[in-house]
Amino acid sequence: MIIDRLENIGKYASLSPLFAQAIEFLSSRDLNGLQTGKTELGKDLFVNVTETQPKTREEARLETHRDFIDIQIPLSGTEVMGYTPATDCLPTNAPYDKDKDISFYEGAAENYLSVKPGMFAIFFPQDAHAPGISPEGVKKIIVKVKA
Repeated sequence: MIIDRLENIGKYASLSPLFAQAIEFLSSRDLNGLQTGKTELGKDLFVNVTETQPKTREEARLETHRDFIDIQIPLSGTEVMGYTPATDCLPTNAPYDKDKDISFYEGAAENYLSVKPGMFAIFFPQDAHAPGISPEGVKKIIVKVKA
């Protein structure tokens, strides 16, 4: 997991050619002006702009993705994101959903981080995360990068 200020996102371009492409997309747009929906930048890279509903820590479920890395960027308010290493998580009875590339886990996260507008968080397949914790919901960008 990585958490940093958006002004530093270019430092992570070397993680993957797809990161470089994602960063170029993000750097060349007014992020607050992006409309809700999905933009495909290729079969292995896409951008979702979404608006979350209010969610408490108790309602937030830990999740991981096998095939994609998440770059999450809150736009309209502070979002609290839970984090636990996936190896420390207890799986639910629900199997991995291949179509949605998601697994869920039991219990609460070990750590919680406040991610404000102007910041981002990157979650790799080994990073269980519980996103979307906010009393009012937030508009956010989720970039999905093939792992």
